Amino acid sequence: MIKKLALLVATLCGSALTAADLSISYVFTDHMVLQREKPVAVWGWANAGETVTVEFADQKNTTVAGPDGKWLLYLSPMPASFESRVIKISGSNSAADASKPRSIEIKDVLVGEVWLGSGQSNMELGVDYCLNAKEEVANANYPNIRFFFEHSKHQNDPQANGKGNWIACSPKTVGYFSGTLYFMGRQLHKELNVPIGLINSSQGGTKIESWMSLEAQHSDDFLKQHYEALVQYGKEVTSEESRKKFLEELKAWYVADEKAKAEGKPSPHKPYDAAYDLEIKGPPCGLFNGKINPLIPYTIRGVLWYQGEANAWGKRPWLYTKQLSTLIYDWRKRWGEELPFAWVQLPGFKANMGEGWQYMRESMLKALVVPKTGMVVAIDVGEENNIHPQNKQVIGQRFALWALGEVYGKDVAETSGPLPQSSEIQGDKVIVSFRHASGLRARDGQLKGFTIAGPDQNFVPAQATIENDKVIVYSPDIKNPVAVRYAWSEVPECNLVNGAGLPASPFRTDGGN
Repeated sequence: MIKKLALLVATLCGSALTAADLSISYVFTDHMVLQREKPVAVWGWANAGETVTVEFADQKNTTVAGPDGKWLLYLSPMPASFESRVIKISGSNSAADASKPRSIEIKDVLVGEVWLGSGQSNMELGVDYCLNAKEEVANANYPNIRFFFEHSKHQNDPQANGKGNWIACSPKTVGYFSGTLYFMGRQLHKELNVPIGLINSSQGGTKIESWMSLEAQHSDDFLKQHYEALVQYGKEVTSEESRKKFLEELKAWYVADEKAKAEGKPSPHKPYDAAYDLEIKGPPCGLFNGKINPLIPYTIRGVLWYQGEANAWGKRPWLYTKQLSTLIYDWRKRWGEELPFAWVQLPGFKANMGEGWQYMRESMLKALVVPKTGMVVAIDVGEENNIHPQNKQVIGQRFALWALGEVYGKDVAETSGPLPQSSEIQGDKVIVSFRHASGLRARDGQLKGFTIAGPDQNFVPAQATIENDKVIVYSPDIKNPVAVRYAWSEVPECNLVNGAGLPASPFRTDGGN
């Protein structure tokens, strides 16, 4: 079914455009949602110098296509509306034959809240694969929630147009869509009582470098060096010598695999095909070029990001703070506004990579210095042996809480779990203060997950109590403490929450890179 859907999208949206065609960006299709209460960008292509008129909701705006044939105009801000209406686009055809006016109609258009979701497989994971999937699918009768499926691939250069279409939510369609976006959007739909548009532009197994523009990765000397190293790596793994070596290793593996099967032994590890992986996931900036650039400047409320697993496997996950911050600032600059931006912190998972998983969580925590950002703490919803935890309902709900409180100004219990703010050493105790700490408590029993260390940096299990929404950490074995850590393992046993029941972020007071 997924292949059939992709084929349909390709058929509808994949034809090549020329400047002589009156056309509109691929993100404008039937069943779409326009962003309420903001100027709405509408753009496409026509003959150079052609007058283009866009009509919608009692508005009639006109512009002239530039020398390259591109045209862009903005509709005035509109209130939310469940009314199914039509966008009409017409061209004067003045550069060709004025006796043959042209027009396009986009039908069943709603006005509400639009969010872009991006990242890797956990953003991509469909409702069909989430917790209680059958029940969730059967109950997905929300025709005023609309999904946009972005089906473009990575590209070497920034693309003006892509492939995708809008689909109304129903039990027949929801299974394909991002569970995270759906559960977040469903909550917003209920709380705000407006149509919801959800754009999913994600791809499994991809690193953040693929989603950053070339300019962003050249904006900083260190990021530029990192980018150039990745490009060089790409050249090396696709070289004739490298391919020959891989094929020899693969041939030897097949022989060893057959022998292991005959002897009843475990199969040896199959050689990693780096060139094929690169072909599927693309070069650094490839997914920005193919799957993000074509969406700009579609008017949206904000961005939800679910990525980081692929970068945690690297040797320098601390680099992620700089990368994520740079991506946010770059996307905001390209959209021309300070879009709210939130992400999911890595959950519990047995990654077997030393402290890499923990450092990545810390990198995500540190990126909160960027204004108008938020982070969903997911330490309590991970699955030890599954990098794709099924409980996307909780992730979506926490995204929605953040958006309702921080973006829409609604009165919610909390918008985040407790986040470390400062620490103070008093004798043999370390006192830790938090933001979002109202009603700080243990979810069950006594506080768990804290360790403490003296000058030797040997961390041992600690006792922890709560006083005035602060945590007092100590151990009878540590007389001169210098640092505290909380939930500092891949799959920690931890239970610190605030009054809203949202979990505290893992952290360490001996931070640094």
